[in-house]
Amino acid sequence: MDKLKMRTAGTEGPAVLLLHGLGATGAVWEGLMLQPGYRWLAPDLPGHGASPHSTHYSFGGLAAAVADVLPERGPLLVIGHSLGGVVGLALASGWFGLRVDGLLAVGVKVEWSESDLAKAADMAAKPPRVFATREDAERAFLKIAGLTGLAEADPDGIVETEGGWRLSLDPRAFAVGAPDMPGLLGAARCPVALAAGEHDPMSRPEQLRALNEASVELPGLGHNAHVEDPAVLLAFLGQFGG
Repeated sequence: MDKLKMRTAGTEGPAVLLLHGLGATGAVWEGLMLQPGYRWLAPDLPGHGASPHSTHYSFGGLAAAVADVLPERGPLLVIGHSLGGVVGLALASGWFGLRVDGLLAVGVKVEWSESDLAKAADMAAKPPRVFATREDAERAFLKIAGLTGLAEADPDGIVETEGGWRLSLDPRAFAVGAPDMPGLLGAARCPVALAAGEHDPMSRPEQLRALNEASVELPGLGHNAHVEDPAVLLAFLGQFGG
């Protein structure tokens, strides 16, 4: 696989790896990357944004691709949102040659029904939809990333194609499946905190606490808490010694 697109900011302080959720890009972290005192690293995951597509998507495969593109082996702090939180857990295992000193996973969906999995498989099997205008494609990008009303569409999230515009997202990424959260949490070699917004319909704080006592509710926030209030995550970095 070709190299992933990597956004960077900051020149001093602990290195923090930022992993976005399914359908989004590294641009969702721009608010957090304005905060001083850290060296921020925010890749577009495979199949997303300006990063290349893969022939197969798995949590381990995504983690391996991220590890391969990092300029350093650690120590790293990791913040991951939704899918990115699961990828962060895979990296925290040490299986991919990185030293992770702390992980915050925000908004991870931990309970999957057969209906949820069937819907994801159906989305993965559909060809990319072509939109007549760039504006239509931008609206679709924001909707699928859960960012409508929260952010502007990342230009890397859409591409011009024959007959119009389409999302750069590879639909096959939806086939990544449900994570083995107990197994991944058990394999982590560093402190892990799970968090979810008070109004997150996909990740409920009580579900997270059943898996990990170090789980918190983020008052007033939804699924994309890291976009709604980026600074709220800084306290977790301090908790990990960052």
